[in-house]
Amino acid sequence: MGATFGGTFMDKKLAVVTGGNRGIGFEVSRQLANFGHRVILTSRDPEQGKTAAEKLQSEGLDVLFHPLDVTDPASAEALAGFVRERFGRLDILVNNAGILQDGGADAARLLDADLDMLRTTFETNTLGPVLVAHALVPLMQGRGRVVNVSSGAGQLADMGSGYPAYRVSKTALNAVTRILANELADTKILVNALCPGWVKTDMGGPGAARTPEQGADTVVWLATLPDNGPTGGFFRDRKPIPW
Repeated sequence: MGATFGGTFMDKKLAVVTGGNRGIGFEVSRQLANFGHRVILTSRDPEQGKTAAEKLQSEGLDVLFHPLDVTDPASAEALAGFVRERFGRLDILVNNAGILQDGGADAARLLDADLDMLRTTFETNTLGPVLVAHALVPLMQGRGRVVNVSSGAGQLADMGSGYPAYRVSKTALNAVTRILANELADTKILVNALCPGWVKTDMGGPGAARTPEQGADTVVWLATLPDNGPTGGFFRDRKPIPW
């Protein structure tokens, strides 16, 4: 059965998930495929990406793999070319790929943070989603969903110290979300960000309170909103939270 946006029967939707080889991205790929979508699972590491896609394919899910380095314009354009030639359009973009490099005590303060690490984190966590949006949003043809996986660590309303590069990059991603939503306000492309919570992943660690399934829930909810759904919002557990 085809999926729906706004209650209208349509052909199967196409979703791209960045950083889909593990953790939240892998579970988002699984849930979107179970929702009835065709998913292009992307990963910077081709072997890990292929293995992840094959695992989901073994579950009978419609999942393809395509390599993607979100910091490389040529890589993003290659993905866009694949989508354009194979499918003609895109319906959902989940910007999930991200890094956390400043978890050590020696980088707990912004004044002590390594500037190269700040640049690398910003390039992946903030400029990466912008670069991918440049390549893929035009393929939505005025109708789709963009979901940016952010973090409560980027909330200005509750900003603290620690993880300065990660915090700055996610705060900036929230700004990207608001700007993009405003620029697309006259279309049926909805753009939202979310905090998945503290999730048991390679980034979150084994002591995290949430499973990847729980972390993926709000991502999938935002990716499958009806046309009259919210845009330009920041969410946790399907509820708005302060920026």
